[in-house]
Amino acid sequence: MAVKIADVLEVSLDFLVGKTNVEIDSKALKRLQDIQKLNDTDKATVFEIVDAFLRDRKTKKAYTN
Repeated sequence: MAVKIADVLEVSLDFLVGKTNVEIDSKALKRLQDIQKLNDTDKATVFEIVDAFLRDRKTKKAYTN
């Protein structure tokens, strides 16, 4: 029953029961699942790109405040 509720609300079961405060929407979860299916080299490349983007955004935010 809890899984059905989480699906309807489009949140993870962990978020629903309070085990995490991070809400992962269904689109983000689908993307993560697709990344997990990649080979190790491609997966590492995707995470390098994401890490670089996040680093740049954090740096930009730190210097604009």
